[in-house]
Amino acid sequence: MSSSSSPASVQMDEVRQKARSVLSSSGSAQDVKADIQTMAAIALHVSEKYRHLPAETMLRENTENRPRPEVLESLGKLVKALSILEKYGCNLTSPTRPRYWRSVKHNNPVFRTTVDAIKGGRRVLFLYGYTNQQIDGLSFPEEVTEPNIETVAAVTLEVMTLRSEVDMLLKGTHPHPEPFSDIIPLIIQQNVPPKGSVVNGPADKEQEEKPQVPPPLAKPSPMPRTPPKPAAASPAVGECSLCGTTSCLVCSSCNNQHFCVACDDLFHRHPSRADHRRDTVQKTSAETCGICGTTAVHSQCPSCVKRLCLNCDRLFHSHPDRKGHSRTIVGPASRAPSLSQTSWDCSHCTTVNEMRAVLCTTCERPRLATAAVPDSSIPTSQNSEWQCKSCTVLNQGSSILCEVCERPRLATRPPVTPVLSSLQSEPNSAAKWTCQFCTFVNTQPSPTCEMCRLSCKDSAGVSLPQSLLQVSSSATAEPPPLGGRPKPKPRVGMDLKRQQMMKDDGLKLIQQIREAEKRGVSPEEVYAALCMCGGSNPCDWLTSELPHLLDEICAMAASVQLNYRAGNAGAEPAVERDVGNGGMKPSRAEAKLAWLAAGGDTDRAVRQLLRDRRVKMKELHSLGFLDVTRCEEALRQSGGQVKGALSLLQRPLVEPFHQHIWMDQPEPPIDPKHADKLRTCRRLLALYDLPSWGRCELVLSLLQEPDVTCSLEDVVHAVKQSHDRDFIRRLLINECPCCLSIFPHSKMQSLTSCQCSVCHECFGQHFTIAVRDKHIRDMVCPVCGEPDINDPEQLDSYFSTLDIQLRACLDSEVYDLFHKKLTEHALMKDPKFLWCCHCDSGFINDGNQLKVTCPSCRKSFCAQCKKPWEPQHQDVSCEEFQRWKRDNDPEYQRQGLAGYLRDNGINCPQCNFQYALTKGGCMHFSCSQCRYQFCSGCNNPYHKTACKTPRCTYNGLHAHHPRDCLFYLRDWDAPRLQQLLQRSGVDFNTDPSNGTQTDACGVMEQKDEAGQQVDSPCGVATQPGQAGLCDKHYREYLVSLVNDHTLDPAVLYDTGELVRACERYLGESARGDGEDDSVYGARLLKVVYTRHVRSQTLRLTPRFPPQKILEVPLGEKVPRNK
Repeated sequence: MSSSSSPASVQMDEVRQKARSVLSSSGSAQDVKADIQTMAAIALHVSEKYRHLPAETMLRENTENRPRPEVLESLGKLVKALSILEKYGCNLTSPTRPRYWRSVKHNNPVFRTTVDAIKGGRRVLFLYGYTNQQIDGLSFPEEVTEPNIETVAAVTLEVMTLRSEVDMLLKGTHPHPEPFSDIIPLIIQQNVPPKGSVVNGPADKEQEEKPQVPPPLAKPSPMPRTPPKPAAASPAVGECSLCGTTSCLVCSSCNNQHFCVACDDLFHRHPSRADHRRDTVQKTSAETCGICGTTAVHSQCPSCVKRLCLNCDRLFHSHPDRKGHSRTIVGPASRAPSLSQTSWDCSHCTTVNEMRAVLCTTCERPRLATAAVPDSSIPTSQNSEWQCKSCTVLNQGSSILCEVCERPRLATRPPVTPVLSSLQSEPNSAAKWTCQFCTFVNTQPSPTCEMCRLSCKDSAGVSLPQSLLQVSSSATAEPPPLGGRPKPKPRVGMDLKRQQMMKDDGLKLIQQIREAEKRGVSPEEVYAALCMCGGSNPCDWLTSELPHLLDEICAMAASVQLNYRAGNAGAEPAVERDVGNGGMKPSRAEAKLAWLAAGGDTDRAVRQLLRDRRVKMKELHSLGFLDVTRCEEALRQSGGQVKGALSLLQRPLVEPFHQHIWMDQPEPPIDPKHADKLRTCRRLLALYDLPSWGRCELVLSLLQEPDVTCSLEDVVHAVKQSHDRDFIRRLLINECPCCLSIFPHSKMQSLTSCQCSVCHECFGQHFTIAVRDKHIRDMVCPVCGEPDINDPEQLDSYFSTLDIQLRACLDSEVYDLFHKKLTEHALMKDPKFLWCCHCDSGFINDGNQLKVTCPSCRKSFCAQCKKPWEPQHQDVSCEEFQRWKRDNDPEYQRQGLAGYLRDNGINCPQCNFQYALTKGGCMHFSCSQCRYQFCSGCNNPYHKTACKTPRCTYNGLHAHHPRDCLFYLRDWDAPRLQQLLQRSGVDFNTDPSNGTQTDACGVMEQKDEAGQQVDSPCGVATQPGQAGLCDKHYREYLVSLVNDHTLDPAVLYDTGELVRACERYLGESARGDGEDDSVYGARLLKVVYTRHVRSQTLRLTPRFPPQKILEVPLGEKVPRNK
């Protein structure tokens, strides 16, 4: 029967198939732990057991032609690397793969110190599927979306099996080490020692030839220590002399003391006892526990198919899932030995550890910790950072080991490894202390470590465990006799030398990196240059030699590609010929990146350059650029950057578009009737930012209607506001009430005070004329005349919004004039503001004197009566000065009643501006300064619309005049007015004051000539007996006397006038039954009196008591000069 069909091969295939199925579905190493142990114990040749993994090659490469200490160290690194590779495989087969499973980074410290530290580690990653070489690591190809679970599971099982076998070979517990005798003979031969002897020390080969030296005499110990038991009271066989557990070694140099494995390793680690020879204690073989492997079997569990000792049975079946298992007692319950006699398997990562180890050497989980069962109900975040408890560095949430100290995520702070100093060291050795962070041995007493600069108070003595401080007197041996072999040098000196060398090299490298950074050189370039320049300055080498090296790499890459193309021209596939690198001439930038990725290796840099160029060419080919020559040239010009090459390749394609954009010719207008409707809609979307394609089609349909005369911009603006066709038509057709033209709504403008809308041109022209030629109160709506300027509440809010609208439609000069008039209008509200009677300027008068001087014309006038200033007015009131002027001024006497009417002219009740004009003519007076409209006879305001007076329903231009106003009395003839004055005994003039009769009336009045308000003499012919005045101004003179003496004209009313007065002032005008004219007139006259007196009483009761009600003036605002 061949070996392939042997029972061992059949068993191996069955177990392998079962374990691969389990691992492919679960991805957990704990689920296949038993199968791994079974496969590792099967006696098969290495090449037959490992079908995917090159196990024999990896073992030979890592152990061949090396001494035994290096072989042991290399195999230990191999175990750790296989553990990390095992985790990579389990992550790929796990149903919940990590986020970044597609790549493995070389700069990862765990990868660098484990997988990259052995030979053949990356080949395992290739077997997993990491076949794409990158600058910073390996990754799956881009076309691979999922890993091959079956292949990965098969490779992972062989990695786990090899790790288990190598670990058992190191521990000497492998059941069948014969297949490895030809691969690692040093370990296999050493693990089969002569009968009854074993050597455990740093120099094994020397100890075999060294004759046994009798134990030296003891001398006093410098430190208080507890010596071991004396030889006379030697412990019984099977008990350790230190911990009391079952012993497995006996040392003849230490008075035949017995030790267990853990105590022997600690006790004989001391340099003075490192050369002691120990013999193994013969023990009878018995069936041991299936978990600890050291204690005799006590019970058997048919549910778990395990045979366990007493302690392991209690611990294993304490889990809630295994409490109900029934066990059968198969042996006596003996006392379990110490857990530090042989090896134990980690339940989390399945690593075989020594019994003296409390934490797992790979994952550093506690010895008794159970396997981690992922809780699918609680989502774990891989992005949350975690802080290492050993070095306090913040690591990424996806990392398992710390990036600096490489300790596991759940590991606690490690204890300080003690460094024993030789008893024959220098006297100042007590000053040495070990740093608890970096384990550096400091030789000088200092509060900080010389290496890591951290505060470390843990000295060497304090760091030692108590068991090692208790050394027997026999340990302090005297020097060996003459002829004896000299003892090895203490290891402390070697460690110090190694640490000092590492410190010097590190400081030198840091200094070189800092100098390079000042010159703009990266640390990667410095590292690669150090591999090439030897001991010279790397920066100088990069400046002088790197360009030549990069040219050489480029030439080598081009040569390799040309040779490959010449040798495979006929067999190369079409795609490879199209995307290949025929005639490639890479740039220095590409060669430099490849050289840095290769770590300074020229051959690897050439291969990397070829791979990178092929990947870039494939990417450009996939984007549609099939011209190899143009792609090669674009990559060379862009320094190997795909984006830059793509920009260069796309530039000729977009050149016509660029020429179209930057051409000097104007953009042709959009023709709504163009045959290509799609092209027109695309242009509308690009130029006018319409919200949708449907709006573009709506614009085209509206422009094609026969009755639409609006421009494209107007239609687009209307379509942006709504998609309703009827609403859009209403927006496009609006008639201006001023010019009666049709405009779209976007070209119409309205005021905030009304709903009227006018076109932009009419709006600007109206307010330009109003600002230049009219008063600021004329700046109202050109259509409806709103708002009411006489209302002060509306005035302020109206001008505040009007200013914003006029800023955009008026010229700068007109807008500045508007602001000037607006400022003057605001100043007029100040009681100290005065208008000059000589010019049209105004100013603020802060003084309290009658004489004021205008700052514009420098002329003086009276601040109270607004008359030009004369010296006779000094220290005299205005009334006394006016009386003196009538009596003594010849010019005033010559003017007669015309001068009287001029002096008693019109005063604006709003701004107090005085006009030397008569009140005759139109009683509707408009102030030229403040544009206040009022009656010149009673000073009551004129309203253009409905006023706020109760029971007033008139909506046109009107004012409410009292019955003694000139507005009503000017209709009386002169004899009737003279009769009213004679009844009250008031004198009046009938002849001119100078005795001469003039032909024309000389009273000044305001006239409208060619649309302008001008002041000129009346010029109407005078009549005899009217004091040299015309009939109109003579009646005005008589009415002024009536007003000055507060005469009531109602006493001369006839019945018709009394009826109209009652209706006007809401009196009772109905005639009673049987009333004649005299009784009806007397009653109406009483009503007029009563109504007038009652209305005056309501307003003036606080000042006028009821018994003086007849003294109340008829008109409250009627000018009266007594």
